[in-house]
Amino acid sequence: MNVMSTAEIPTGERFAFWREVTSKVWVPLDARCEPDLETGFQAQVGVGGLGPVQVTLMTATPHSVSRTPKLIRQTDPETFLLTCAVRGRGIRGEQDGRRTDFHVGDLGLYDSSRPYVAGHIPGVPVSQHLGLQFPRSLLPLPPRDLRRLTAVRIPGDRGIGALSSSFLLQLARHMDEFSPADVARLSTLTLDVLTAALAGALEADSQVPPNTRRRALMAQIHAFIRDNLGDASLTPDAIAAAHHISVRYLQKLFQQDGHTVSGWIRERRLEQCRRDLADPRLAAQPIGAIAARWGFPSPPHFSQAFRAAYGLSPSQFRQQQATAQAG
Repeated sequence: MNVMSTAEIPTGERFAFWREVTSKVWVPLDARCEPDLETGFQAQVGVGGLGPVQVTLMTATPHSVSRTPKLIRQTDPETFLLTCAVRGRGIRGEQDGRRTDFHVGDLGLYDSSRPYVAGHIPGVPVSQHLGLQFPRSLLPLPPRDLRRLTAVRIPGDRGIGALSSSFLLQLARHMDEFSPADVARLSTLTLDVLTAALAGALEADSQVPPNTRRRALMAQIHAFIRDNLGDASLTPDAIAAAHHISVRYLQKLFQQDGHTVSGWIRERRLEQCRRDLADPRLAAQPIGAIAARWGFPSPPHFSQAFRAAYGLSPSQFRQQQATAQAG
C-alpha cells in the first residue's frame, strides 16, 4: 500500500494537508474538523489497488467528510464507496434521507452521484476504517435497488454481513503481501463478495449470477477458516453450519477446486506454523506452543504433518532458518 500521513507535517498545517489528501484519494470531498481538534489532528491512509477496486485503510482522529452538490456538479466518477469500521466506535453516515451509526464490522454504502456525509462517531480519540471504492457499473444489481442501501447498516455481527466483513478485513491486513497474480484473482473475488453482501441485504440473491455466488461463498469460507485456524474444533461440520450449507455441499465446493476441506485447513495451519518457526522473534517459543496456537494440539501429529509437507521436522526447519539468518 502507498501510505500518506500527517506525521511529518507541521502541526498547524496538518488538517489543510489532509483535506487535500482526502479529495485525491477518494472522490472530491469537503473535510471538516472541530476547531478545538485541529491542533492535535492526526491521520494516515494506506492506498492499494485490486484492479478497478481501490482499497484504503485510514486511521485518524475525529473529523467528517461531505460530498456536496457543488462538488458533484464539478465532477462525478459514478462510484460506490463501501466502508467498514475496523477500530473505534464506527462511522456516522447520511445519504438519501437516512442517518445511521455503523459500528465495528458493519458495512455501509455511499453513492458519489448524490450528497452524503460521513464522520467519526464521537467518543473515541482514534478510529480506523476500511474503504473500497469502485465503479457503479461493476455491480450486476439494479441501480434503483442499490439506492435503497445507501447509508443503511449491513450488520457485521451476523449473516452475510459478518462473512463479508471478515473477508474484507483480511484483505486490508494482507494488501502488502499480494503478488500480481493474487491481485488479479482478488479483484474478481472482492467484487463477488460485495455483490453477494449487497444482494443479501436487498434479499435479491436470485439476481446474482451462480458463478458469482459460488466464488463469493468460497471467499467467505476461506476467510472464516483463516479467522479460526487456532481453534482445534474447526471441522467441516462447524464450517458448514456457520455458512448455512450442508457438509456435503461444502465438500463439493472444495472438490471443485481440487481440495478437501480438511486438507485445505491443514495446509493453512502448516503455513502459519512454518512462518512462526522462521520468525527469529519467536525463537524462544516451544515448537509445541506454536503448533497448538494454530490448531495442532498433538505434537507427534504436527511433526508428522510438517515433515510430510516440507521434508524436514519442525526443529530441523527452525534450525535451518536460524543458520540462514545468522549468515
